[in-house]
Amino acid sequence: MDVRSLFASQSYAAIGRVAAPGTPRPDPVADFTETLRAAERTATEAMTGDADPHALVAALAQSELAVETAVTVRNKVVEAYQEILRMPV
Repeated sequence: MDVRSLFASQSYAAIGRVAAPGTPRPDPVADFTETLRAAERTATEAMTGDADPHALVAALAQSELAVETAVTVRNKVVEAYQEILRMPV
């Protein structure tokens, strides 16, 4: 099974729990930071020989997906801002 599809299915399941009415919404910045910290911890453990190589690959894939998502959101925000600037007053 592809690591990205596994992470995507986990993310979709988490979204279903978040989208339920009355549930508190998670902080996306904290989730992003925790994802990167977990990948860094796993990489450090892998360098010292304490981590499973499969766990390292999964952590790196999750961090790559988190960074790609953050960059995509940032690009969309910049694009929307530029579109607003082009609007005639």
